[in-house]
This record gives sequence, C-alpha cells and structure tokens, in this order.
Amino acid sequence: MSPARILRLTIPWLALPTSAIAHAAAPGPVYTLIGAHNTLTYTFTQAGAANHGRFKKFTVRFDPGAKTLTVRIDMRSFDTGDAQRNSILGGRDFFDVARYPQARFTATRLQRTSSGYLATGPLTLRGVTRTVSVPFTWRIVETGGRRVGLLEGSTVLERLDFGVGRGEWRATEWLGNAVTVRFALRMAPAAR
Repeated sequence: MSPARILRLTIPWLALPTSAIAHAAAPGPVYTLIGAHNTLTYTFTQAGAANHGRFKKFTVRFDPGAKTLTVRIDMRSFDTGDAQRNSILGGRDFFDVARYPQARFTATRLQRTSSGYLATGPLTLRGVTRTVSVPFTWRIVETGGRRVGLLEGSTVLERLDFGVGRGEWRATEWLGNAVTVRFALRMAPAAR
C-alpha cells in the first residue's frame, strides 16, 4: 500500500474527537435483577389439570452489547403452593434438590428476531445438559426517574429430557411431559 493511501485512510481517524473514539470502544451496561417483583414460574399438567409453581431465588445477568445471558436458579427455592406436592417434586424422582441444588442456563448465541430475541445455549437441570432456545423481549422503560430494563418471555421444556420424573412418574398419561416456563424480570445496569 502506498504511503499516500495510508495517509488518506489515517486522516479521518485523526479528525475524530477523542471522546468519540472512546465511546465507540466503551462497553455497554450489564443488567442484573432489581426489586422484589421478578417472576420465574412453571406450569405442568397433572391428571388433565394445569398446576403452577415458581422459583423464589434466582440470578440473571444480561449484557446486550456482548450478547450474553446467564441464569442461575436455586432449585431448592421452588414452590407449588402445596406442601405434599413440594415434598414429591423436591425428591429423588423429580428435582432431587439435595443432589442438584442449582440449574444453569448460559446463552452462547443471542439473535435478534422479528419479535425480540432468541437466546440459545446449554441448560443444565438435574445434572443433565441440553441445548435449548428461549425467546424473549427486551425493552427499556422510565420508571420513577430511573431507566429500567424489562426482560420477558416463555419457553416449553420437556421434563423427561432432563430426567425429571423417574420410576412410575416417567409415564405421561397422568403427568404431562411439557412444562411451560415463564419469566418477567426487572433489571438495571450493574456496577462494572
């Protein structure tokens, strides 16, 4: 490349203000959960009736710029609102929370879609890892003078893919295989 061509390519960069160059290289915010109104719920069918549960403890980290989404769920924090059902679901045939106290999802690919985003990556539940895709929406709103991100979506998992439901519970006549997971999260930029 000739010295004149190198000079023509270099001069436009030299004309940029230093703040513009720094801004182009600066990473965007990373968002984490705020407040007490975040929900992570699941719905399954038992004997033809819909049953619902929720997780009370979980963490989420979303970096739109780096296209990463990480979720950690404390499996011991699940609740169906029924003590007997909780005892069964927490046991060895289902979540086996004594041996597998945490579930993890890490998006290795984040794509824009016509309705929002699609996060794809490994989900580890009950010691089994499978690749799943989770559609979600992301928007920034102004509330109380603060910019807050809202991350919402749902996906359907098949419980038997993760070994949830062993022994007599493997049959799907009384306990459906499909489990719908829904989430509605309020997030704000975290300190780097």
